[in-house]
Amino acid sequence: MSFRVLAIVGPTASGKTGLALEVAAQLTALGRPVEIINADAMQLYAGMDIGTAKLPESQRQGIPHHLFDILTPAQEMTAVEYQRVAREKCLEILASNKTPMFVGGSMFYLAAALDKLDFAPTDPLVRSELEQQGQEIGALAMHERLQQLDPITADKIPSQNVRRVIRALEVIQITGESYASSLPEPSYWEPTLQIGLDVPRELLKKRISSRVEKMWEAGIVSEVQQLLKAGELGKTASMAIGYKQAIAELNGEMTTEEAKAETVALTNRYSRRQMSWFRRDKRILWQSAGEDMANQVMNLIRLEQ
Repeated sequence: MSFRVLAIVGPTASGKTGLALEVAAQLTALGRPVEIINADAMQLYAGMDIGTAKLPESQRQGIPHHLFDILTPAQEMTAVEYQRVAREKCLEILASNKTPMFVGGSMFYLAAALDKLDFAPTDPLVRSELEQQGQEIGALAMHERLQQLDPITADKIPSQNVRRVIRALEVIQITGESYASSLPEPSYWEPTLQIGLDVPRELLKKRISSRVEKMWEAGIVSEVQQLLKAGELGKTASMAIGYKQAIAELNGEMTTEEAKAETVALTNRYSRRQMSWFRRDKRILWQSAGEDMANQVMNLIRLEQ
């Protein structure tokens, strides 16, 4: 094949997991074994299963899955660290004459793993000062500062994502240039075929609502209770969509219906950001949602051989 790496990308609730399993099974049956690498930031965390729609091992159809449950909820993972572990696993799979398939919707993690991406410089002192300022003046004020210095980047980063706002400000302070200009044009690290799932917005909204309802039915609040008993959730894990709302419900700050409604709203907002990000990548081959998706994707793969 002309590519060595596969990637199935798209927004939350678009059907990536099911499609990846079907494609992996078909390729394996054709003598091209596939192993799946997780590219969902929240599925890295052990014990965070219900709220991340993590596929149970019993349903993985014998297809090897990697980079699931590699962190405790108290730990943090940067894109730089993800790049290292993802590429190590990718090379290991390639060395065994199998095809690595990245599956997920965490945009910057996918870029870190798939693209030739030299990360912009960092300075612990500058980062520390910015984090302190963020605590003093708040997330909104920090985002407004980024908006003044680098409006293009500010439009891509939500104000509540303080870590990414601070990272962008750090690069600007160190280099004197915009954060966006520090990122190179995308070029694959290994020959890659990216397939994107395109789901009509109204259908995606219905799927998201259904997923959130099932999360609460499956016991996400109980899952959060167990995680809190085992140890304090870290900054990233406790801010994950669904988990933050379940914590608020446990603390009596939200009713169940309020927690579910906010989770739906934030997930819809996040899915729009995902599509905005992925649409900018002209290398992605888009596949419309439908019953015959797996066979259509296999046809795309055959064309790329």
